[in-house]
Amino acid sequence: MLKKQDEIFKSLLFFIDMLLIYIAWLVACFLHFYPGQPSRIDPIESCLIFLLPITLIWSLSFRIFHLYRARRMSFRFSEEWEIVKACSLATVMLISVSVFLSRFESARLVFVLFWLLGIVLVTLNRWTFREALRFFRRKGHHVRYSLVIGAGPLAQKLVEKLQRHQELGVRVCGYLTRRPEKIGKQFFGVTVLGGYDDLPKILTSQRIDQVFLALPREEYINTDKILLFLQDYTVDVRIVPDLYRFMSIQGQAELFEGLPLVTLQASPLYGWNRVSKRAMDIFFSLMILLVLSPLLFLIAFFIKITSRGPVFYHQKRMGYDGCLFEILKFRSMCVDAEKETGVVWTQENDARRTPIGSLLRRTSLDELSQFFNVLKGEMSIVGPRPERPELVERFRTKIPKYMLRHKIKAGITGWAQVNGWRGNTSLEKRIEHDLEYLSKWSLAFDLQIMCLTIWKGFFNKNAY
Repeated sequence: MLKKQDEIFKSLLFFIDMLLIYIAWLVACFLHFYPGQPSRIDPIESCLIFLLPITLIWSLSFRIFHLYRARRMSFRFSEEWEIVKACSLATVMLISVSVFLSRFESARLVFVLFWLLGIVLVTLNRWTFREALRFFRRKGHHVRYSLVIGAGPLAQKLVEKLQRHQELGVRVCGYLTRRPEKIGKQFFGVTVLGGYDDLPKILTSQRIDQVFLALPREEYINTDKILLFLQDYTVDVRIVPDLYRFMSIQGQAELFEGLPLVTLQASPLYGWNRVSKRAMDIFFSLMILLVLSPLLFLIAFFIKITSRGPVFYHQKRMGYDGCLFEILKFRSMCVDAEKETGVVWTQENDARRTPIGSLLRRTSLDELSQFFNVLKGEMSIVGPRPERPELVERFRTKIPKYMLRHKIKAGITGWAQVNGWRGNTSLEKRIEHDLEYLSKWSLAFDLQIMCLTIWKGFFNKNAY
């Protein structure tokens, strides 16, 4: 019954998507061929003749990008990028078709309007559709009943997350365990119903739509027997591998030629993510350097007249993938400041600072020259702050996962810095925030950190 409902929902979603695509096309035509505007072609005839290829192309493109697969276990904002790619591919194909139809040779703006309207309308439709499903699932409709095989920490973590997201419509009926002492106990409001041998009885006596295998690695010996048994039932089967403890950044599971692959750690910047972040870095760096150029010249002037030595200070830092680069800073300390002390962090009331150096460091103005590092591609505007290689060698053996912060370009500002973890503060907290940034990275998150930096990041009690 539930699978039949899913097919009805998919068909309904496809029908509404195509209806909105038709509307987007007609609106784009209307906006371009506004009544009274002279045109050498018949806009009505030209628009209608495209409806058939639009139907075929968009149907194919939406299915290529799997826009009608079940997404019960996915969360909001997971479809938008696929919608953009599907509409972009379909629009390119339609433009090619227009050449053969000899229509709209001088009206390419129609396709741009159509592409934008199509993305917006289909995305709004998906949001509305998913939110409606979530609403009904919270009310107890369209629910899937699940059984979790396993009752250890992994299984309990799974149930905890499912209980937290009632909108997914997954209701856990119970656990199964190999430990008799756990039978009858409850974890996160769900009861341990019995042992593995009770699986046949439970599947026949209760309404179970899907089974989750969440076994610890030491119990994997039972997996084959359980999976062979479940092949005789129509329940959906999902396996939760006992690897979550090793997942750090960008952990995910995917299929490669039918072979399941589990990524434990990887950089979030690949493909279009890398291109878009780089484009944003270049755009904002150029704008900031242009707008602040008078201030930069003023800082350079005061450094030159208040202390002996160059305006800029070059220092080796470790960046993306552990590669070294020379960071550029406005000089805030005396020449050869580390000749006596060696590599150390700046302390409060540090005597090595120049007359203007104290102000530059307290206001973070000495960091403005690093926008040139961003333009060169050595840094990003947002990312973990780069450390000196001598300090990296010291920290990597003391702090777990420290080196993972180098899976992304170093930044002028970062999630740790806007939360106050800069200067001589807790390294553990700083690494915790850096890894959180990597796991949550998005362009919107970068913009949020940039805004927080403007709001509160320049002045900090730990900036000496």
